[in-house]
Amino acid sequence: MKLNELLEKYPYIKDIFDSYNLTLKNLDLTLDQFLDTINDDDLLEHGVTKNEIIVTINNLIEEIKDIEEEESKFNVETLTILGGYDKSGQKENIEITIKKGEIISVVGPTGSGKSRLLADIEWLAQGDTNTKRTILINGQKPSLDFRYSTDKKLVAQLSQNMNFVVDLTVKEFITLHAESRMVLNTEKIVQLIYEKSNELAGEKFDFDAPITSLSGGQSRALMIADTAFLSKSPIVLIDEIENAGINRKKALELLVSNDKIVIMATHDPILALLANKRLVINNGRISKIIETTKEEKEILPALEKIDQKLLTIRNKLRDGFIINKI
Repeated sequence: MKLNELLEKYPYIKDIFDSYNLTLKNLDLTLDQFLDTINDDDLLEHGVTKNEIIVTINNLIEEIKDIEEEESKFNVETLTILGGYDKSGQKENIEITIKKGEIISVVGPTGSGKSRLLADIEWLAQGDTNTKRTILINGQKPSLDFRYSTDKKLVAQLSQNMNFVVDLTVKEFITLHAESRMVLNTEKIVQLIYEKSNELAGEKFDFDAPITSLSGGQSRALMIADTAFLSKSPIVLIDEIENAGINRKKALELLVSNDKIVIMATHDPILALLANKRLVINNGRISKIIETTKEEKEILPALEKIDQKLLTIRNKLRDGFIINKI
C-alpha cells in the first residue's frame, strides 16, 4: 500500500511521522520505500529505528481495526422490554419492542417509576432489579460484556444534572473525545459538534470556554451533540430534557437522525407528543402503551405557539421587564 492510500485509510498515522519530524514528500512510495530514503543517523537523533516505526504503525492499525470491530457489534435494530412487577407486587403484563430511529416518551406522575424504567434499560436488566423486568437487544439477552463493561455500553444516559470536573475548554473536551474514537476528519467533526451544541443551547457559548463554566442547559446541549456524533451507544436515555433550557425538538431530531433509539422521561406535553409512542407509568408499572395519533400530531403547532409565548415571557422576566399583557 502506498503512503497516500495508507494515510487516506488511517489518517492518524501522520501523527507518528510528525512526532519523529519526518516530512512526507513523495506519497507515491510505499512505507518501506519511504523509510529507505531516511538516513539511520537522522532517526537515531529521535531515539527510534525504522523497525520501531513500522511496529508503531502496525500497532496503530490493529488498534483502529479493533475499534471498528467493536463498533460493528453495536448494531441495535430493536430493544424489547418484558414486564416485571409493580410496587404492589402485581404482574406487569407488558411487552414492547422499540425500533432504531424511534422516539419513546415515558409519562406519569412524579414518583410513579419513570426513572426506574430508565434504570432498568440502562442496566439491561435480566430479572435482577427491583422491578424484575427483562431487556432484550435484537430479540436476545445481551452479553455480559455489554452489561458490565465500562467501554462497551449500549446505553448512554443524559441525566438532569450534567456537571463537568475536568479542566478543559469546550474545544479541548470535544477534540479529546473525537481523538479517542479515532474518527476521520477530527477538526470537521469537532466544529460540527460545537455548532450543533450552540443551536441547541438557549445561551451561546464559546469554543474556548472552560466546560466547568457552562450552565446546566449549555452542558446538556454539548452532551447531546457529542452523543449524537461521537457516542457509539445506539440507545439514548433522557431524563426530563424540558428542564435543560435547550431546544428540545432540535435535540430529539439530532439524536434520531443519527439512528439512535431515544427513550425519554418527561412531563412536557410537547415532548410526549413528539414521540412515536408513549409509555404511561403508574405505581411502578407500564399501564398503557399509546401510539401518538394523527390528531395529536396536528395539535402540536398550537402547543408550540403557547410554549413560545411562555418562553418569551420567561426571557422578558429574566431581562428585567414588567409583564403587563399576555
